[in-house]
Amino acid sequence: MNLYNLKSKDTISILKEKPFKLEKEIQALFESNLDALMNLQLVKSEFSIKNKRIDTLAYDKQSNAFIIIEYKRSKNISVVDQGFTYLSLMLENKADFIVEYNETLKENLKRTDVDWSQTRVVFVSTIFTDNQRTATNFKDIAIELWEVKRYENNLISINQIRKSKSAESIKPITASNKELENITKEIKVYSEEGHTLNKSDSAVELYESFRDAILNFKEDIEIIPRKKRIAFKGNRIICDILIQKSGIKLWVNLKSGELDDPKNLMRDVSNIGHWGNGDYELVIKNTNDLEYIMSLIKQAI
Repeated sequence: MNLYNLKSKDTISILKEKPFKLEKEIQALFESNLDALMNLQLVKSEFSIKNKRIDTLAYDKQSNAFIIIEYKRSKNISVVDQGFTYLSLMLENKADFIVEYNETLKENLKRTDVDWSQTRVVFVSTIFTDNQRTATNFKDIAIELWEVKRYENNLISINQIRKSKSAESIKPITASNKELENITKEIKVYSEEGHTLNKSDSAVELYESFRDAILNFKEDIEIIPRKKRIAFKGNRIICDILIQKSGIKLWVNLKSGELDDPKNLMRDVSNIGHWGNGDYELVIKNTNDLEYIMSLIKQAI
């Protein structure tokens, strides 16, 4: 991807790339901005366990899961083999990861607090080969690829490589390897299709109406299926939707007191447990108030 500088009304100049000289530069960039870039909490830099070193150990508070991040400048690596090695390492040493979290962050995280099925490995590099992209293009593989480039004028480009909509399952490939099969059984990658499975046609159609309306706000809004809900993310999580038997439940990601809701449609759930992000919740049975509800959701963008 080329970046351009608009010098005048009709004239542009291409920005030259300033490659990272060291892997450490990429690591420092991400670790210093982990929350802004990935909505993750930094646990430990250079975490060593069982004679292996993890570049960055992070924690995802939204999915209650540990995330392993590795930084690569070399193209000559098998991200799948290395990714499964790290996933296996974590699943076999869960207590060590919890101890590191608690000792480093002075917290009291329990094993039962962690959703180990949401564990994933993220590789960050200036470029990935076609083979690496193809090797990770499975809908249920817990390995992500993020490309980062640096340009003149202190500009940074960061892009997560998305899996294709036609991506197949990796399970037939891992079925012949017991260790890999066990990993894919324990770690789940959730999909929008999984959330709509066995739901009524009316509930799915209602969800699709609200989904499409949310996606129309901005081109860069992403759908992120979670274990209990479907999140919609721009620069941050905007809202979450749970598809129910006869409707949907919606959460708007604003703190109590921040939402302007003249009709008082939404319920303040700041003092009770709930799955979605934000303090406002609404059960929806039809599209009668769709336009008004969109005006509420837009406040979280």
